[in-house]
Amino acid sequence: MSIPPRRSSLAVPASSPRKLEGAAKLAADELILDLEDAVIPAEKEAARENLVARVPGLPFAGTVSVRINPAGTEWAHDDVVRLASIPGPPATFVIPKVESAADVHFVERLLEGVEGAAPGAREIRLQALVESAAGLSRLDEIASCSQRLVALVIGYADLAVSLGRTSEGAEDQSSWDPARHQLLMAAKANDLEAIDGPFMGIAPDPPMRAAVAHGRKLGFDGKWVIHPSQIALVNEAFSPTASEVEQAQRVVEALERAATSGGAGAVALDGKLLDKPIERAARRVLERAAGAAA
Repeated sequence: MSIPPRRSSLAVPASSPRKLEGAAKLAADELILDLEDAVIPAEKEAARENLVARVPGLPFAGTVSVRINPAGTEWAHDDVVRLASIPGPPATFVIPKVESAADVHFVERLLEGVEGAAPGAREIRLQALVESAAGLSRLDEIASCSQRLVALVIGYADLAVSLGRTSEGAEDQSSWDPARHQLLMAAKANDLEAIDGPFMGIAPDPPMRAAVAHGRKLGFDGKWVIHPSQIALVNEAFSPTASEVEQAQRVVEALERAATSGGAGAVALDGKLLDKPIERAARRVLERAAGAAA
């Protein structure tokens, strides 16, 4: 199953029917229905059943994903089995606090069991949320461990605690760059999307705008948001510009002309050779532009 590119991923508490209904009307590319941090332990099972009842009929045109509870917790098994078994299950599960390939394999094996019992069931994909020093240290292992994996996501709040930081560094975005670069390299080397974690403020103010622009410049494909007011800003920042789309079209057209004319060898445009990485990048821009226009 193909997962469309996502610019904005809005986190929504799974325990609130009102917020789920409201979020489905918004322009985010993805809803992250959160069973983990947004739900207290006493409400975990009720929140899960709320999703079981509501996800099949959720009137949302984008990607619906569920952040399950971490592997090894008392809720994780039922999160996966219950939500993978409903009609029209979530497109992806976001696995929080991933620290090794074993955390991904735990969810993968559960999904194999559910899908094996229902031939023809839609394959659910996975996103790994990396938010600890242990996870950072095993990023290459995590990124290459499963064909179901479609994205790596960096989570700043828990990562700040794990690294012993005295603050989340919202005022100094560059202080996160070593971790960001590490996650970006692991994602891109394994053909995964790299998703930036949320900015912990609410308003789309100058610090938020700077954080979004910085993540886009580094090479992230999209960003989590925690408030509807941030969606438009993130969508705009992570959409290809008109000039980027025009150049990507020219690259693809040049390569297609060469292919249809029986040409072989190097293809040049504006005095530069067009190789496979340039072609992949151009097609990626066009794919993201098509998704933004949908």
